[in-house]
Amino acid sequence: MNVLTGLDLIEKKWPKVLKGSRIGLLINPASVNRKLVHTIEIILSSKKFKLVSLFGPQHGLWAQTQDNMIEWKGFVDKKTGLPVYSLYGETRKPLPEMLNEIDAFVIDLQDIGSRYYTFIWTMCLAMEACSEIGKTVVVLDRPNPINGIDIEGPVNEEGYFSFVGLKPLPVRHGMTIGEISLYLKERFYPDLELHIIKMNHWKRSLWFDETGLPWVMPSPNMPALDTATVYPGMCLLEGTNLSEGRGTTRPFEIFGAPFIEPERLISRLRDFKLKGVYFRPLYFEPTFHKYKGELCGGAQIHVLDRRRFRPFLTGVAILKATKELYPEEFQWRRPPYEYETEKLPIDILSGSPRLRQFIEEGRTLKEMEEWWQEEARQFNRAVRKRYLLYED
Repeated sequence: MNVLTGLDLIEKKWPKVLKGSRIGLLINPASVNRKLVHTIEIILSSKKFKLVSLFGPQHGLWAQTQDNMIEWKGFVDKKTGLPVYSLYGETRKPLPEMLNEIDAFVIDLQDIGSRYYTFIWTMCLAMEACSEIGKTVVVLDRPNPINGIDIEGPVNEEGYFSFVGLKPLPVRHGMTIGEISLYLKERFYPDLELHIIKMNHWKRSLWFDETGLPWVMPSPNMPALDTATVYPGMCLLEGTNLSEGRGTTRPFEIFGAPFIEPERLISRLRDFKLKGVYFRPLYFEPTFHKYKGELCGGAQIHVLDRRRFRPFLTGVAILKATKELYPEEFQWRRPPYEYETEKLPIDILSGSPRLRQFIEEGRTLKEMEEWWQEEARQFNRAVRKRYLLYED
């Protein structure tokens, strides 16, 4: 059966105690129901609540900011006349004055299953703000597009929390945004009144293209499920001087740099015998971001078997191979990055200095994978399993 999201079920499952509430709504273009009707239209057409204000995450209410780390300012929405507050600008946490006129803060964002993706941390800060002043939060749950079973990558350590990981979580977390909200409430905001409108018919093993739901880009450089599939590993390239394919039509699937010889790099990557993936050599010229207008050598990732494919392992293999082949040219990106001005971007992405140090020491992929998978297993046993809302 087709999956029904929290938005699809909002009329039926809206909490009775919140009937008639004034609400603020955190959304973006992917906030649509299974018929592609936007959350704003659905909320405005209902008599169960009154829409008072709108909030937008990174990239803006309408995903109008193409690149990452570009702030945007609030405005008045011409269609509804409602104030729109930016949560990726002068503040990332809603200010008390933004919340004074509402009873409930409603979150309807499509996460993509990776810790780095900032929407869950916008949610985290909104939960914190609402907890502090006694406002209710309602999360409209949506699928984890890369399934809710597989977890991979290290857990970020205290001291390396940032806007790409404000609380402990493995890189590929295998949770829905509703499950993450439950984890955040129970562990960090116990006084918050939280309601989660669960999905119907979603199973943990499902990938997004098996849900019957339409894919709408949750951000400008997340054009397809293929992108989300590789993102848990390929976002690591943001912490280096390698292009992660921004400025091409296949961001995160295409990668490279002007100093890379495609065949040489691919030959080394084949030595790792990575499962479920094929690297096709290519040259490309980004239209914006790193190496704009420069010819880059590199490859495109083709995922042949997504159930065997390990995105984080693949991303680390690319960093390791490039560092080995081009030790003079390859560099770790310097801060600032996502509001962190001192620590290296690769360290806050991976959650500690350990991955960078292991690559610099020439550790094998097997050694590194054993480390991060043990961290992921421990987190799953001790934390994650307590907050899962769905079965397979």
